[in-house]
Amino acid sequence: MPTELGWFYFGAGTLLFFFWAYGIVSFALDLKNKILPGIRTLLANRAARKADEKREREREEKEQQLY
Repeated sequence: MPTELGWFYFGAGTLLFFFWAYGIVSFALDLKNKILPGIRTLLANRAARKADEKREREREEKEQQLY
């Protein structure tokens, strides 16, 4: 039969385990729902900006060739 200290130790460990598991699940969901979409958006914006710059450069080159 465990002592009161044993029960307290077991209860505290169980409680800490649940907070630990909750933290891991919360981090995984944040990663899935916030961080990864943000990175995708950042990369898409960067690619779009490079495409716009390339298009603008080509337009300027054509203008230069016309003059």
